Amino acid sequence: MKRILMISTGGTLASSHSDNGLSPGLHGHDILDRISGLTGGFQVDQEELFMLDSSNMQPEEWSQIAQCVYDRRSRYDGIVIIHGTDTLAYTASALSFALQQIEIPVVLTGSQVSIENPIADATENCRAALHMAASGCPGVYVAFNRKIIMGTRASKVRTRSFDAFESIDYPYAARINSSGLVVNPAISPHRGGSCILQNRFCTDIFLLKLFPGISPDIFDHLKAMGIRGVYVEAFGIGGLPFWKRNLTEAIGRAVADGMTVAVGSQCLYEGSDFSVYEVGRQVLDCGVIETGNMTTEAAVTKLMWALGQYSDREQVRKVMKTSLLGEIGNTVNWNTGK
Repeated sequence: MKRILMISTGGTLASSHSDNGLSPGLHGHDILDRISGLTGGFQVDQEELFMLDSSNMQPEEWSQIAQCVYDRRSRYDGIVIIHGTDTLAYTASALSFALQQIEIPVVLTGSQVSIENPIADATENCRAALHMAASGCPGVYVAFNRKIIMGTRASKVRTRSFDAFESIDYPYAARINSSGLVVNPAISPHRGGSCILQNRFCTDIFLLKLFPGISPDIFDHLKAMGIRGVYVEAFGIGGLPFWKRNLTEAIGRAVADGMTVAVGSQCLYEGSDFSVYEVGRQVLDCGVIETGNMTTEAAVTKLMWALGQYSDREQVRKVMKTSLLGEIGNTVNWNTGK
């Protein structure tokens, strides 16, 4: 019988109605009672870390969750984390980097509707998470709407639909269909070795989405604020303005002054290639780090994690440009799913 730990952190799944609207109100044991019909064949323990709306989930909480998983991993065959959906993809990416080489499956899930609601997606998502946690496939994953997504590839793409999450430019790690849990044998972030906890995250980070007319002075203000790293969502396949308002020059000065600047695309799918256009090539010459088809969630959390681990800028650059957990590369054909 597989031993599974369910860690509760709050979110919509654990929410109840109050005078101020939905807010987390169900404890971990309440959730476990409500899914008792799903746990046959498993020995499921529960632990409650937080009771938070995921909008309030911060890097400090990522560190605590990572510590909890790390400390308990040897006692369980898998771990399920109940989490709110709004920042679930950020937490999944953060845990992926903090718990590299984790020896067991760690599966985050949540729901679009409270588990108290009879039409909720919560029960089905918990079922998927439990079975993935018992799969023996080590790594960090997201389970939602009968799909299992690698933690560094998940993104919330819908606000109301039960089909809220997608795997961006990457095959699903597993699916649930009439055959049960069908695991993609090509997907396994584990490369051998033992997990080493690396749960320090730098919060002196800024996410900048470009828009026409943006002032280059923003980088002077960010420097004055003590920002150490910026992730820039550029236009299309990779474009930043250098005419009239020379953002490229401003970024070059920021990099020369010691700021780490990573740049990707605002487009959800297919990523960037700054070598194609002049507006992209100029920024590469400034020393920025191109993130390719990393999701915004993965790029931001990886930058926070890298700056939290390393003081040497070249080491940060090297880590950011290296695919550690499948977060870079491998664009797939979404018509075939391959």
